[in-house]
Amino acid sequence: MEPLVAELKQKIEDTLCPFGFEVYPFQVAWYNALLPPAFHLPLPGPTLAFLVLSTPAMFDQALKPFLQSHHLQPLTDPVDQCVAYHLGRVRESLPELQIEVIADYEVHPNRRPKILAQTAAHVAGAAYYYQRQDVESDPWGTQHIAGVCIHPRFGGWFAIRGVVLLRGTEVPNLPPTKPVDCVPTRADRISLLERFNFHWRDWTYRDAVTPQERYSEEQKAYFSTPPAQRLALLGLLQPSEEPSSPSQELHITTLLSKKPQNPRRGWLSPTVSPPISPGP
Repeated sequence: MEPLVAELKQKIEDTLCPFGFEVYPFQVAWYNALLPPAFHLPLPGPTLAFLVLSTPAMFDQALKPFLQSHHLQPLTDPVDQCVAYHLGRVRESLPELQIEVIADYEVHPNRRPKILAQTAAHVAGAAYYYQRQDVESDPWGTQHIAGVCIHPRFGGWFAIRGVVLLRGTEVPNLPPTKPVDCVPTRADRISLLERFNFHWRDWTYRDAVTPQERYSEEQKAYFSTPPAQRLALLGLLQPSEEPSSPSQELHITTLLSKKPQNPRRGWLSPTVSPPISPGP
């Protein structure tokens, strides 16, 4: 790795890694080469970028402390706000550089994604993006089959959070990085893609490889909850906003390390029992 890239990577890691994030450098040209022009990043090919993902540790190391702090104003989505706060700290740590942060959920006015996160993760070597084209003579006929990224250490128990673009910082000699092909056989790839596309509710696609760490039951409950109900799940809604059904409750553990002064901020105080949906 070039000295400049190694230095910048270390600075970004010093800012993010203690909070459960990982960072991977890549060149804009690698990303653009895999996509049609409509999805290209409008930057010179040698521009340096970093892919940022969250590991299972982020929930305890970043989100919980964030909820205890005063950063959550106004309320929208706690995880997105937490991630945005930490990505903003990257910009603050490198004031001499022109940095643009693109979150994984950002879109253009025409609703086209600003970044295809799984493609970025693949070219950065962070996680292998398994797609239908990776299965020889696939068995799905006319069915639509979405692809999924698998991390070599966390399997599917991680989330791509965004990219950090360093405008004006070019590294033409950065060697390409290949992701680890941790699901190498045709049968296992078919199983992975079928579990992801048809059985995502049971979380099992995330165990395509034996993970070093999985989401806790707290995280699974949070990410299984529809976004509109997550503030209630965390006890962060005002009394008039909380769901009224007495039968819709969940009790797991305490989110905050110390008892909050406002009892409504407790982890999973009376709230809606969520229908299961895929989470980050």
